Amino acid sequence: MSSGSSEDLLDELRPVSFAIAYRMLGSVAEAEDIVQEALLRVHRAVQAGERIDSPRAFVATITTRLAIDELRSARARRERYVGEWLPEPILTDSIDDPAQHAEIADSLSMAMLVLLETLSPEQRAVLLLRDVFDYGYGEIAGIVGKNEDNVRQLASRARAHVEAGRPRFQTSREQRDELARRFFAATTEGDLAGLEALLAHDVVLTGDGGGKVPALARPLQGRNRVARALVNWTKLGARIPGASMREVEVNGMPGALLLDGEDRLLGVWALEISGGRIRGVNSIVNPEKLAHLGPVADLNALLAPPRRRGAGAGDGGFRSSDTKPR
Repeated sequence: MSSGSSEDLLDELRPVSFAIAYRMLGSVAEAEDIVQEALLRVHRAVQAGERIDSPRAFVATITTRLAIDELRSARARRERYVGEWLPEPILTDSIDDPAQHAEIADSLSMAMLVLLETLSPEQRAVLLLRDVFDYGYGEIAGIVGKNEDNVRQLASRARAHVEAGRPRFQTSREQRDELARRFFAATTEGDLAGLEALLAHDVVLTGDGGGKVPALARPLQGRNRVARALVNWTKLGARIPGASMREVEVNGMPGALLLDGEDRLLGVWALEISGGRIRGVNSIVNPEKLAHLGPVADLNALLAPPRRRGAGAGDGGFRSSDTKPR
């Protein structure tokens, strides 16, 4: 195989490998490391003249096995994680195909990735390969190194666990987008009553600062408590000159980028919506989980008490913005 065709093959396999690795790990950085190693092994196999009947199946096998090993060690690190652990957010605005969008919104949502964390690495791999990537049980058995009966049992148990934790009532994309629009409008305006009307009774607000920047020590539950916290956060944003909120799609669901006056990232919000209500708000402000999205602001410095600021600085809260991070 020529170097050009080999590079084309690796470019074709890269998104396949990343799709599996990210869903397995919930981490962009860890997934990219897995993808790099998986593609290196494919390249070596091609250079060695190995016969590869299905490059996609080959890279899926390598990626899954590497991800299972990585997830085992990652779990030990996550047990020592300061505060709540949330997946690293990815932006999915560019997905236009309705069928593909529905699949992404389900399998990439923050709620699903957090739920997948409760499965064993093997259960997670089997469930994803079967229900998201549509591999046959025989193929999956070869990938994870178990017999087909064991794979079916793993899939059944994992599916039952996930179904028990998923919302019963879905919301159409149109309803979801309208709820999100009203939510962000009420948030930027500091409209407490308007926010409460959009939130589920048992809504949960989760913050992930990783111990590096201010964040909730533990999830906050309840319509009134969550609405008040969001309004207070908006007021806090008033201390950051030029702070803005740009609505985007995060992991297949409505969300927003929080930006400072220089379009550097302060954080990412991702909503969980079902049954016509907002049931979860996830706030990721750990700078290490934002770096892949663009320049990250020093939130600690920006929130430090100002020595002196000109009149009008920091008036209002987050403003609405269409500016993209550079």
